[in-house]
Amino acid sequence: MAKKGQYTYEYPHPAVTADCVVFGYDGKELKVLLIRRGLEKEASTTAYVGEWALPGGFLDVEKDRTVAHTAARELKEETGLKLSYKEFKEVGTYSDIKRDPRERVITVAHYALVKLSEVQADTDAEKAEWFAFGDVPSLAFDHDKILRDAFSRLKQNIHFEPVGFELLPEVFTLPQLQNLYESILEVKFDRRNFANKMKHYEILSEVDDGTPRHGTRTPIKYRFDKENYDRLKRSGFQLEF
Repeated sequence: MAKKGQYTYEYPHPAVTADCVVFGYDGKELKVLLIRRGLEKEASTTAYVGEWALPGGFLDVEKDRTVAHTAARELKEETGLKLSYKEFKEVGTYSDIKRDPRERVITVAHYALVKLSEVQADTDAEKAEWFAFGDVPSLAFDHDKILRDAFSRLKQNIHFEPVGFELLPEVFTLPQLQNLYESILEVKFDRRNFANKMKHYEILSEVDDGTPRHGTRTPIKYRFDKENYDRLKRSGFQLEF
């Protein structure tokens, strides 16, 4: 950290933070990772102590190359979840003068997508917990707005990025994929139409796991065909429903 008095200027300047909206999917519901705020001993502040908030924290002016690096570092420190800074997408900058009671703080919010089946064991911090998106409690600071904005950005990006495949396990069924898209887009699709459209795009590869299907209701399993998806993206492809 910088030495006391190292940075002095004629005019006061704000602190900078990163806030992280981390979405996961458990096969039934879209989920969000939150932390319960504790007492900040260094700052001697009780701001929002005991309340739920998005993971995040202050930029380290000497170590963090970008605010995305801050987001990745703070997420690991607060939840145990390790993501690369490259996995974060910027949501926006929040600078209202009253957004933080401690001091003038400008935050840059980011969101990231994780496969819950791969990371649940890592997010073992006592104060970290996954919430169903529809059951998120009132959040500290302006984090309710940040969460709404991040969700809106996710809904937009689902048409241009492989959002569903970043949240689902490597092998999945069409009902799982449809349920995820319905959760994000807040709509209901006809099962047959959805299946036909996804197959038409040729971005799914059927997985033969040896399970007999004749005369059974065992759903066919698929995996995401990234090579075909990237090829379609280069031609201006976007998912439309």
